[in-house]
Amino acid sequence: IVLPVGISFFTFMAISYVVDAYRGDFKPTSLEKFAVYLSFFPHLVAGPIVRPGELIPQLDTPRNPRRVDTSRAFYLIATGLFKKVVIANFLAANIVDEVFAAPEQHSSLEILIATYAYAVQIYADFSGYTDIAIGIALLLGFSFPQNFDSPYAARSIQDFWRRWHMTLSRWLRDYVYIPLGGSRKRTLLTYRNLLLTMLIGGLWHGAGWTFVVWGGIHGVGLTLEHWRKNRPGYVAPADTRRRRVVSRLITFNIVCVAWVFFRADSFATAMDMLTGLFTGWGEASPLVTGGVLLAIAVGIGSQYLPARFPFAVMERFGRLPVAGQAIVLAL
Repeated sequence: IVLPVGISFFTFMAISYVVDAYRGDFKPTSLEKFAVYLSFFPHLVAGPIVRPGELIPQLDTPRNPRRVDTSRAFYLIATGLFKKVVIANFLAANIVDEVFAAPEQHSSLEILIATYAYAVQIYADFSGYTDIAIGIALLLGFSFPQNFDSPYAARSIQDFWRRWHMTLSRWLRDYVYIPLGGSRKRTLLTYRNLLLTMLIGGLWHGAGWTFVVWGGIHGVGLTLEHWRKNRPGYVAPADTRRRRVVSRLITFNIVCVAWVFFRADSFATAMDMLTGLFTGWGEASPLVTGGVLLAIAVGIGSQYLPARFPFAVMERFGRLPVAGQAIVLAL
């Protein structure tokens, strides 16, 4: 089956338009503006998923070419290219693709590092693309919503989905979870709604059992967290440094196990990856190189930088003269 490029994203955007107009949240616009909204090229392939109220009103005001935030745009495009080319593509070519193609031929250490490497690869791929998309839109005078916020620093599965592909998370919440009843009804129905929402989210990424399992793992995780917090007499534990570290480690590893199913080409390959984590320790691991470990460390460590850091770098970059900005981008 030959599918149109970007079908997942423009389908979601079309649904947003129809539902928001039906609910009265957004007044229907002209065919011309709707066509621009649905086919606006910067974010067509991988997001962010832009709501009609976030983009169409910007079409009503003429873009001023003298007020384009070029400094921020070029910064985002450059960092997005770095994530995709230097981090994501490097990890895919040097360990991820080879290990996932034949996990039975690799050591437990290579499988473990490949699992972490894929977590970094998919983050760098998706967030890198959306950085580029947001930057290109800025060059055209349009603003897109933020789509990633250090997801591997999350302390729970719920927190992860507040940070990962944020426009998709909000879409699933507003157009699937809440219409199903959200958390307004009985507890068991709330759990059902969480599971169904994440299973649908899994199927949206691909029509295969591996994607269903990926969505199911996140759905079960969200359900268990909801159940734990809603037990009678539950008291939130003290927010200590040790607890933050432990909760982040647990959350990250659950997410990585789910990524194994997301990346594997079949359920059997995913199970080979998981069983291989325990059966091949002590074997040679030539794919675990210093470059691979450095790329993983950069991909994860960058998410623990202060929230203000990227904005401070952008501000400094923006103060440079045009020649200075060109030199930085070239380097």
